[in-house]
Amino acid sequence: MQPRPNHGFQPVFCTIVPPHLLDKLSQADDPVLAAPARRTLEADGARRHHRQLTALAFAPHPPRTADPVPTKPHRTLYDCRHGTDLPGHKVRDEGDEPTQDASVNRAYAGLGATFELLLAEYGRSSIDGKGLPLIGSVHYDEKYNNAFFDGEQMVFGDGDGEVFLDFTLAIDVIAHELTHGLTQYTANLAYQGQSGALNESVSDVFGSLVKQYSLGQSAEQADWLIGADILAPRVSGDALRSMKAPGTAYDDDVLGKDPQPASMDDYVETQEDNGGVHINSGIPNRAFHLLATALGGNAWERAGRIWFDVLTGGELAQNADFASFARLTVAAARSRFGEGDEAEAVLKAWSEVGVATR
Repeated sequence: MQPRPNHGFQPVFCTIVPPHLLDKLSQADDPVLAAPARRTLEADGARRHHRQLTALAFAPHPPRTADPVPTKPHRTLYDCRHGTDLPGHKVRDEGDEPTQDASVNRAYAGLGATFELLLAEYGRSSIDGKGLPLIGSVHYDEKYNNAFFDGEQMVFGDGDGEVFLDFTLAIDVIAHELTHGLTQYTANLAYQGQSGALNESVSDVFGSLVKQYSLGQSAEQADWLIGADILAPRVSGDALRSMKAPGTAYDDDVLGKDPQPASMDDYVETQEDNGGVHINSGIPNRAFHLLATALGGNAWERAGRIWFDVLTGGELAQNADFASFARLTVAAARSRFGEGDEAEAVLKAWSEVGVATR
């Protein structure tokens, strides 16, 4: 019997660069490459442990039912000045003019683009549906090779300049991390195994959709790459992940080869990275790409709507596996669009990646 959903809040610490990639980088012979990676792993480990300790005490913001649901974002940006105290020094509030700091301005714009897609296309005000203020901190730590959502806010490192660049350079990275907040306030998918891979995949999906929406790209025009703008020129690769062709995003002497599988035939069983949440997410990622390109047009309109309906519909269990998620997408397609092209395309997409829908 499928477990019933349990939507109690369990905030997790989610990073865009997976631990397995940083671990590989930390073993590089060149200390210029290895040292920042080791420091990032240590910092992430400390933050992850802190999140586990405080998760039970976490309470969502109280509902603001008496007030109208905001239709404009409320963004506040902070500068950590290369320290680790969050949120840092306030540098830009909602409506303020752009600053002289490009990182601040990019983060402000990325948070706004995510808010805009959620509201304009899905009728949702911010990640909690009630206009939750969006907080971002830039210039976190020294040569910090990551960006993360910690359950309360977004944080961006500047990268080491050798392998990773400023993490605010990629709007899909900003939207990816903020989508972890959307998931936290909706299905709250457990960050382990297949449910954790779905958690990561949903963030990749909406990260890519925000990028496509902001650029006015159709499914056919999009590159379907995640983090294409944060890899330094010396890296042999295109991005952190490819939704179109998982396993092909990079093949680098230092980083190794992209380990993502493209179908269940190559599913990776591992104890690392919470059971491979950043690795096996390639399977549902490719399913979404197949669906979006089969339907054509703007991916956020039909394919994105189906995924959004599942995420917010209340039927998705916290510990859902790929098959249960897939079945819900079929049901969502039929509920919204009837027995037409959409439902057929969903069935075919999951079949192509080896996930059963019956």
